[in-house]
Amino acid sequence: MIQQLWLDLGNTRLKYWISDAHGQIIEHAAELHLHSPIDLLLGLTTHFKSLNIQSIGVSSVLDSATNQRLKHILATLHAPIYFAQVHAQYAGLITGYDQPQQLGIDRWLQVLAMSKSAGQYCIIGCGTALTIDLLDHCTHLGGYILPSLYLQRDALTQGTKGIKIPEQAFANLHTGRNTSDAVHHGILLGLLGAIHYILAQYPNYQLILTGGDAALFASFLTEYQPKIETDLLLIGLQHYVAAY
Repeated sequence: MIQQLWLDLGNTRLKYWISDAHGQIIEHAAELHLHSPIDLLLGLTTHFKSLNIQSIGVSSVLDSATNQRLKHILATLHAPIYFAQVHAQYAGLITGYDQPQQLGIDRWLQVLAMSKSAGQYCIIGCGTALTIDLLDHCTHLGGYILPSLYLQRDALTQGTKGIKIPEQAFANLHTGRNTSDAVHHGILLGLLGAIHYILAQYPNYQLILTGGDAALFASFLTEYQPKIETDLLLIGLQHYVAAY
């Protein structure tokens, strides 16, 4: 059976899909690579070699040296490799950055995925960073990047001597009655405030949430009827290869 491999290499996680000739996902997994993506991919390659991989699509936010090593490893599968790159115009999508190559491939693929559904979208990636991109049909209007919940918490913890901030869920927006709650609820309030501001400027835009914390943010943004697209990047990667 002909199979395709789709790889998403983020800052902290490797995610992959295996699809059949009809594009149906028949296997998927996501694992933390702990800043050792090469080691993790080497461990997965034995499994991939047991499959009839006919093509490989890759999205990687890693540095060029690491990407070259990734290509060398994937070449052992003896299948065409398509490394996604940002384009000023591609498959009908017009990229909103003045210098398109400065736009992260993860954000661009998410926007590319949504450009296949005519409409106006506010696309928020809830991952290592909180990214916001605005799409007016096939025209990307640009966006914003904010530190995520956990990056903000870590930065505050490191800069606050003598105060220990334990691990804790961002469960609600109640006023904090202790330092831990004040920190967690304050960080979440700030990010939600930014999202509310953007959506007030673009009231007709459908809210799309993707990434690991999408469900958490959706629970606080119900008035906007958010739609969660768990694997938006990989969907965009499929569109990219199909239009290659």
